[in-house]
Amino acid sequence: MFHDRRDAGERLATRLTGYRDVRPLVLALPRGGVPVAVPVARALAAPLDLLLVRKIGVPWHPELAMGAVVDGARPQVVWNPTVMTQAALTSAEREPLVARELAELERRRQVYRGARTPPAIGGRTVIVVDDGIATGTTMRAALEALRRQMPAALVLAVPVAAAEALALLRPLVDDVVCLETPRDFLGVSQVYDSFPQLTDAEVTALLAAFG
Repeated sequence: MFHDRRDAGERLATRLTGYRDVRPLVLALPRGGVPVAVPVARALAAPLDLLLVRKIGVPWHPELAMGAVVDGARPQVVWNPTVMTQAALTSAEREPLVARELAELERRRQVYRGARTPPAIGGRTVIVVDDGIATGTTMRAALEALRRQMPAALVLAVPVAAAEALALLRPLVDDVVCLETPRDFLGVSQVYDSFPQLTDAEVTALLAAFG
């Protein structure tokens, strides 16, 4: 469906042009969301920044998200009750998992943002961009954390998502722009011809080129 993340971002941008006049803030989930968000922000003449969030995976199944931690002055942890019940981990067993992801958030903050302060959210229209949504746990944490900062409007924009995950996320936002919800959804990478893992250096280069 998409050649690469840039192609997906360019197509996504055409569906978001109605937001250009409200001077939105575009927030990308790194790493994969950044190359999607760059053409979106350019098309809207909007500032681009990052929303740092880390999945907390089940120890014996790291890809299965039982929660996520979102960066901020007071980092917020959001849990997936269903997976939490299945994992049956005690609070003591969860603490080192949270601590590890908090440490990675701090590392990424230093690498991507340095001394630059994060943008103010209150009273702004915020468009959150990623390269796709599978389970939605990480994105749910991001959206809940943003909503607590009182944006004027919160928009979720992704090229592709699992229909079930998107249905769970819709109540958290004011608008959803999603280009594809495949019937037989196996993973985000299936809709991209090219879907490489990005490095920190590639993310910082994209941000520097945008700025």
